[in-house]
Formats: sequence, C-alpha cells, structure tokens
Amino acid sequence: MNRPRDGWKLNIRIPPSDAEIAKFFDGWRNHVATTRKFLPAARNYTAAKLWSQVGLRIGESTRLDMADLKWELGLLGKVHVRFGKGSRRRGPKQRIVPLINGARDQAVWFVEEVRGQFDDAWDQPGAPFLVSERRAADGSCGRVSTETLRAGLARAVERHLPSWQGRLSPHVLRHYCASSLYRNGVDIVAIQELLGHEWVATTMGYIHVHNSHIEDSWERAADRSAARLGGVRS
Repeated sequence: MNRPRDGWKLNIRIPPSDAEIAKFFDGWRNHVATTRKFLPAARNYTAAKLWSQVGLRIGESTRLDMADLKWELGLLGKVHVRFGKGSRRRGPKQRIVPLINGARDQAVWFVEEVRGQFDDAWDQPGAPFLVSERRAADGSCGRVSTETLRAGLARAVERHLPSWQGRLSPHVLRHYCASSLYRNGVDIVAIQELLGHEWVATTMGYIHVHNSHIEDSWERAADRSAARLGGVRS
C-alpha cells in the first residue's frame, strides 16, 4: 500500500448513512422547488450534490468554469478540475472527473434550468459554473464564494437533517461519496483517481463501511462463484 514516507496523518470524518443522506437531499430538493430565493437555493443544492456524487472539494467546485464541463467525453461526460489540491503544497493538481453517480443529470438540470437565469454571460470565456447573485458593472455574475456555499449547506442541514447540525460539512460529503461508491462495488483505485488522491492510503481513510461489511462482501463473492460454476450454493 503506497503512502507518504513521513508527515502523514488523516482526520477521520465518518459520514451519515445512505438513509440519512437520502432524507437530507429529498427534503432540500422539495424546499428548493418552493423557496422564494430559487436561484441561490438551486445553486447551493447542486454544489452539495456534486460533493456527494463525485467527491469534488468545495474549492474545486467554486473554481469550475462552464467550459470545464466536457459533455462529450466518455459515457456520461466529464469535468475538468483545473485547481485540484496538490500534495505537500505542490500547487494545483489537475484531473478529469467523470459525471457518474447521477452527477450528469444534476449538472444538466442546473445548466439548462438555472444557470442562464443568473446572467446572460454563461457562454463567455471564463464564465463560472457556480455563480454569485452579485453582478459586475457589465451585468455578468461573479464566482460564488466558498463561504456562501458553506452557509447554504449549514442552513439546509439545520432544516432537513438537524441531528447532523455542525457536523455535515462539504468534506464530510466527500467522505460520503467515497464510502458509498465503495459499498456499491467501485474499485478503490478508481475512487482514488476520482478524488484526486496521490496515495491510496489516503483514499482508504475515506472509506467507512457498515458493521456487516464482511458478511455482505462474502455473500456477494459466494453469489459470483456460484454463478461462474453454474451451481447452487450450499
């Protein structure tokens, strides 16, 4: 297992369960549909969904441009993360993130139904994907801040998942993304590439499994073996 030779540590952030996350986003989605401030609510919701679906960091999501969405790449489209976190302060580390796990549908909805209502400059060079309500002198909207997105998430948690108030952060949703993908059978090396980790040891620290993980894994392996042999498990 590869890991840094020195100075390595990891802060464990155990995420909510699948049921809690589903309850949280279901309640938030219903609120977005009825709230008076639809545009910022839809933007905050979309950012949080992407953190939980493909593990984007909050800083990475705020620095995405519209041009970074590469709809034609791969099976579902991809996002060019130009400002990923480099290891040991080496500067930005780029990566390509596929729009898996429902992320394409979320991004398409935001672009088609929401983004154009902020301003008319969505197709201009450097136009941000997640925008602020504040306009520049030319009428275009600037880039949303990380503080605004954190505040939007905190309000949603208080309203829709109060038991996690003060604990459900953008980074915890990144941990949830890694854990849920792993539980659904995604290879840990693929998760490492998705999250942009240099060391698989770091990715392993993001994986949190249920108490029945060993039994569940054995059950799936036994089913696969039985299918290969064409027989019946005893």
